[in-house]
Amino acid sequence: MKKKTMLSILLMLLLLISACSKDDNKNETKENSEETEDIETITYESENGPIEVPADPQRVVVLSTFVGDVLQLDVPVVGADSWSMDNPNFADQLKEAEEVSDESIEKILDLNPDLIIGLSTMKNLDKLSEIAPTVTFTYGELDYLEQHIAIAKAVNKEEEATEWAKDFKKRAANIGEKIKDKIGKNATVSVIENFDKQLYVYGDNWARGTEILYQAMGLNMPEKVKEQVQKEGYYAISTEVVSDFAGDYIVLSHDQEKDKNFLDSDIIKDLPAVKNDQVLDVDLQRFAFNDAKSLEYQLEFFKDYFLDE
Repeated sequence: MKKKTMLSILLMLLLLISACSKDDNKNETKENSEETEDIETITYESENGPIEVPADPQRVVVLSTFVGDVLQLDVPVVGADSWSMDNPNFADQLKEAEEVSDESIEKILDLNPDLIIGLSTMKNLDKLSEIAPTVTFTYGELDYLEQHIAIAKAVNKEEEATEWAKDFKKRAANIGEKIKDKIGKNATVSVIENFDKQLYVYGDNWARGTEILYQAMGLNMPEKVKEQVQKEGYYAISTEVVSDFAGDYIVLSHDQEKDKNFLDSDIIKDLPAVKNDQVLDVDLQRFAFNDAKSLEYQLEFFKDYFLDE
């Protein structure tokens, strides 16, 4: 009799625990559902059509050169491409971020992003879109200020970006006028990069400070550079012909660790800009971008060099 009573009590307890567990699961599911429903979204008109994105993104993965635009808007980035992770301009704000690429799907999934931003040429777009709303941009489709505003729209910060763009353009133009007054209105500036043992010259929209120098400040590009960069925006040259493309001032972009002896070349030493100590030796990693945060750094660099301010 006692055994039957004990068995009955145990059975009732098991049924009670099971019922409570089911209720808890239902409540948890309901709470999670409510949390999901509580996430506010906005409709962003992307280049591929409208897409629902979070109104206040807190875990953004950026797989392109747009990291600085997102950081400038104080939006948290949890994952970024290798070039961005190596950029000293972003180091402080990317301390907790993970290095990812368009092929590290599992790693991105583990980061639990609420928004992914990248280039239209990325691989695995379909898989990335399954993880989180994915907004892409075609590089060069927009100018450097329009690009920042477009990214800001995707993170619901258009007003801040528009105000910044107006202010930046005004500041750069003012600094440009002061520089022209100091170096002469006819002085030329060329942007030359030494990358992987190859020299390149750049036009007015290929980062490396070109947007600031030529568009915002209105400084002069050497005619030979202007002729050759019309098609691609940049042009590969040999050391033997570098004098044909060198301006009165040269912004020389290169890897500060790997290319330390580049300026020791006799051909480079013979350039008037080198002889006159008119070479701006810049860090490729800091200058290879044209996002808002990098533009601020580059503008300050040019101001310090040309105006000694």
